[in-house]
Amino acid sequence: MAVLRKDDRVTGLTDGIAAVVFDFYGTLTPISPNEAWASNAAQLAAIFGVSASALAAEFEATFPARITGAMGGVWQTMQALAARLGVQLSDDELEAASALRRQVQESMFELRPEALPVIGALRERGLKIGLLSDCTAELPDAWSRLPLSAVVDVPVFSCEEGTGKPDPRLFRTVAAGLRTEPARCLYVGDGGGRELTGASAVGMRAVLLAGSDWHLHRTRDREDGWTGPRIGSLTDLLPMRPADAVQPG
Repeated sequence: MAVLRKDDRVTGLTDGIAAVVFDFYGTLTPISPNEAWASNAAQLAAIFGVSASALAAEFEATFPARITGAMGGVWQTMQALAARLGVQLSDDELEAASALRRQVQESMFELRPEALPVIGALRERGLKIGLLSDCTAELPDAWSRLPLSAVVDVPVFSCEEGTGKPDPRLFRTVAAGLRTEPARCLYVGDGGGRELTGASAVGMRAVLLAGSDWHLHRTRDREDGWTGPRIGSLTDLLPMRPADAVQPG
């Protein structure tokens, strides 16, 4: 049974659960502040020979197509963005833009310090671990080199599935890969892309991770009004100490 801690956050969320499915960006990774996004856009815009604001606008406009794989891999995406901006890039410039894009994205793959220890503790309790990310090709391309790949049983990437959150097919795909009924899965995310509603719709137990950096997140369709359970740290997924618990009501 879920109980309340002294800080009023719900715990006991993994009771009766066989698998935990995590969002990636902003959940297992820290939030990237606006300054980082602006710096990244400026670096790439310099190769394109356009303003950072113009390139950022194209990234925003093409987000749905990019996360569903409709614009192809990194090279193809850079080529398509250049065309949308009316820019003709040489092969060397496309290669430079692609390399920079990969570098920038991979710098955002750094995990929260508690992520791996928490996942390790969950696995020790016999829970399977899934990952479901709205992402572009850079994440699956780098996946085998990331420490997370060794502890995630089933990763599902939107760009490989051809659809984004909250499409129920994504949540059912990760549950099927984990050989677990959705009702026995706990979904943990920052609420972007209406993912918590999507997880709940297929029967998963969903919890919002809203840490101290949550307000910095630049994400689409974030469920700011989520009324379900929320936690302030991934460590809240672990069993609490008896002294921290109070019975609700």
